[in-house]
Amino acid sequence: MQRHRGKWIMASGKDIKVATETYNGFIKAATWGTIACFVIAAGVVALIAS
Repeated sequence: MQRHRGKWIMASGKDIKVATETYNGFIKAATWGTIACFVIAAGVVALIAS
């Protein structure tokens, strides 16, 4: 949503497409980041346990 002359208006179709692509990219990066953190944490726990 965008603010125009004091009122909130919906974004245009092009803006929605760009926003959706940005959101999907963020979700993908967050997913891979979470997986990487779990792998690293498991490796650290394995090193400490041995």
